[in-house]
Amino acid sequence: MMSVLFFFPRLIFFYYKPVKMTPKHEIQEFVTVLVRDPRIQKEDSWHSYIDYEIFIHTNSICFTRKTSCVRRRYREFVWLRQRLQSNAVLIQLPELPSRTPFFNMNNPNHVDHRRQGLQEFLEKILRDALLLSDSRLHLFLQTQLSPEDMEACVSGQTKYSVADAILSFASLNRRFPIEDEEEKKGKNDADSDSESSSSGLGPSDDSISCGCKASPASEES
Repeated sequence: MMSVLFFFPRLIFFYYKPVKMTPKHEIQEFVTVLVRDPRIQKEDSWHSYIDYEIFIHTNSICFTRKTSCVRRRYREFVWLRQRLQSNAVLIQLPELPSRTPFFNMNNPNHVDHRRQGLQEFLEKILRDALLLSDSRLHLFLQTQLSPEDMEACVSGQTKYSVADAILSFASLNRRFPIEDEEEKKGKNDADSDSESSSSGLGPSDDSISCGCKASPASEES
C-alpha cells in the first residue's frame, strides 16, 4: 500500500494507491498423460486383445498419486466414456477412435492410430474440471480395478475408498523416480544404489518388450 502526502495550508491529505501483489514464481498446475506401449494380450486359446499403458505425471491436487502407470484396453475406455457422460449430461464428451471391423492388431498403423485417438481423448477429458472430479476417472487412471470393481468402489460397496484403492495399487508396484526424489534426500549413497536398480520402469521384461507381438487369433476390444 502506497501513501502520498499533499501539503496545503493547515490541511494534509492522504491519498492511498493500492499496490497489487503478485508472486514472483507462480506455480502452474499440469497434468501429463501418455498412452503408449500397445501390447497384444491373450485372453484365451482363440482370442486376444490389445491393451495400452497409461502414464500420468502431475502436480495437481486433484490426484492422489502424482505419478502412476496402468494398462487399459479399448473396451474399458468405452466404459469410462459412457459413465462420464451419464454423470455429466450437459457436457459433450470427446469421441473415442471409432470401432471398425477392419481393425487389425497386427497392423502397426492401425494400432498407432487408435493409440493416438485414445491419448487425445484423455487429454481433452483431463482439461475439464467437472469430469476431473469424477472418482471413476481416477480409478481408471491410477488403479487396475475392473469396471465392475470401480463401480462398486464409487458406490461405497467396498471396504476400501477411492484413495485407498489408488494408494494400495501404488504400494504393490515399483516406485517412480520423480516421486522418490524428495524421499531420497538425506539417505546414504548405499541406499541409492539399491533404489536405482528397482525404481522407475526399470529394465524388466515388460519394459523392454515394447510394441506388439503376433498372436494366433485376434478380436477388436
